[in-house]
Amino acid sequence: MSRLDTASHPTPARRGIIGDSMIVLVRELRPVVREPFSLIFGLVQPLVFLGLFGPLLAGSVGGGVPGADVWQWFVPGILVMITLFGCSTTGANLQMEMQTGAHERLLVTPLSRSSQLTGRSLKEMAPLVVQALIVVLVMIPFGFAPNPAGAALGLALLAVLGVGLGSLSYALALAVRKQEWMFWAVQQTVLFPAMILSGLLLPLDTGPRWMQVAALANPLTYVVDAERSLFAGDILSSTAAWGAVAALLTAVLGLAVGIRAIHRSTD
Repeated sequence: MSRLDTASHPTPARRGIIGDSMIVLVRELRPVVREPFSLIFGLVQPLVFLGLFGPLLAGSVGGGVPGADVWQWFVPGILVMITLFGCSTTGANLQMEMQTGAHERLLVTPLSRSSQLTGRSLKEMAPLVVQALIVVLVMIPFGFAPNPAGAALGLALLAVLGVGLGSLSYALALAVRKQEWMFWAVQQTVLFPAMILSGLLLPLDTGPRWMQVAALANPLTYVVDAERSLFAGDILSSTAAWGAVAALLTAVLGLAVGIRAIHRSTD
């Protein structure tokens, strides 16, 4: 009887972390597919910056922008801003799931906890690339001329950075789950200094020396410079290489911190 039962009901094969991560990835992407308007809504702020801040930048410091082409300098920075704003707030979604109990229900499933973090983080790649691609296409008629190969590598670099930022955001949400307001306090405190000190909106070459030194310690600085280099076609430059290193280290750090945080979550 036991052999018959075993033959009739075989033990399901273990999927491993990759298979589990794909299951979580599909689960996380379903709301985005059902409500694609959220992707468009996330572009409002970047498009406002492009429409209002871009011409202002051209009129004030256009000649001082490296390369003397404002859009070639500014658009890649805005793409990094999309990544920064979008992925750093994803922990808020996890907070909502913790409030409704969905997160706790997911923890007791056969899915490994590591895959629950990696699947969520990988989910950030798809919306991010779609939004960045829309911005690039919108700006081409206005004079933005990206190198095709460099643009593809630039989008891939943003995806890697997004995985790291998303993982850190999820880790922060788990760490402050009993004090939800703390998530936004930490996120805002880190977000804006990191953005300003990366040279994303304005060149730091004419800024005070202390800002230039602080920018060197900011990983986002290297990613922003790499995006500008890649979209200009300087694929093999050292600037692009350092940006890839910074994005990869951010992804590794984010995944390590996030996986540790979710393993420490209580059932």
